[in-house]
Amino acid sequence: MTRLFPTYRVLALVVGVLLVVGALSSVAKYLLEDGTALQQLGDDLTPIWIIHGWIYMVYVVVAFLLSQKARWSMPQLLLLLVAGLVPGLIFWVERRVVERLRADHPELVRT
Repeated sequence: MTRLFPTYRVLALVVGVLLVVGALSSVAKYLLEDGTALQQLGDDLTPIWIIHGWIYMVYVVVAFLLSQKARWSMPQLLLLLVAGLVPGLIFWVERRVVERLRADHPELVRT
C-alpha cells in the first residue's frame, strides 16, 4: 500500500486527460459538419471512451482504498469518484487531495 498515493496521482492525471480528450472528440464528432477533418478526428477518437472507462474502474478502486486509509467520509469519497466523470474537475480534486493528505496523513504520502 505504500504505492497507493503515487498510483492515485497518476490515475487521476490519466483519467482526467482521457476525459477531456473524449469530451472534445465528442464535440467534434457530433457538432461539426460531417466530412471535415476535425469531425473525422472526433470520430476516430471514439475508442478513447472505452479506454477511459477501463482506467476509471481502476481509479475507483484506488480512490476507495485511499479514502479508507485516510478515513474520509462518504461525501469525500463521492467527490473523488464524480471527479473522474466531469471534464476538468479531477485536476482540481487531485490537487486538493494532495494538499489534504500532506497535511493530515503524511505517512500516506511518503514514497
